[in-house]
Amino acid sequence: MHLFYTPTIEPHYREFILSEDESKHAIRVLRLGAGDEIYLIDGVGGWYTANILDAHPKRTTLSIRHVEQGYKKPTYYLHVAIAPTKNMDRMEWFLEKATEIGIQEITPVISDHSERKDVKLERLNKVVVSAMKQSLKAYLPKINPTISLRQFFEQIKTEEYTTQTIAHCAEGQKQYLADICSPAGKYLVLIGPEGDFSENEIAQALSLGYLPVSLGNSRLRTETAAVACCLEIAVLNR
Repeated sequence: MHLFYTPTIEPHYREFILSEDESKHAIRVLRLGAGDEIYLIDGVGGWYTANILDAHPKRTTLSIRHVEQGYKKPTYYLHVAIAPTKNMDRMEWFLEKATEIGIQEITPVISDHSERKDVKLERLNKVVVSAMKQSLKAYLPKINPTISLRQFFEQIKTEEYTTQTIAHCAEGQKQYLADICSPAGKYLVLIGPEGDFSENEIAQALSLGYLPVSLGNSRLRTETAAVACCLEIAVLNR
């Protein structure tokens, strides 16, 4: 199956021209030709079946045969706010696996103990696009600009979530994520840096109604904890 990400396509289109990069990939790399069937995704739920009309390496023209809207639409919404890892390979690994498992929104947040203060969104978006195509999904997760945790708390006040949680390593009573979340919900999970959230940050989150959650008895890396949350929510909604 040859799948292409085409965010500019519209459901009413009967023909579509691939970008120069995608045309080159289709014709020069995949060796596709006129009449071959390919599939397109727009990142917002559209799944398109098409055939190549003109196999041009710079502007391949397609005939759209079938459109399905809401293709494999998720039954829940998961937003993970995560402190970027010092090694960006680990952050990219998280994004890849989270996209494959299921996630709708990611916000990089800078906390008191963060070792990395910025991320390159362009690179991260390429990772999630690739993972979306690999896992045959039609919805592209949203990656927000990096902000401080305190700014995030202010910004998120206007959002409505069925469950808001924080995963931290400090002592205290905690529950498992699946025990406090209901299926088909809108969930927000905070994941801290390798040095964990500070005591003040944890206290602030709890004062705002965030529920403390446990991810088991093992001490997990930031990216592993985030993937574990994605998996637990996905199983809950399976």
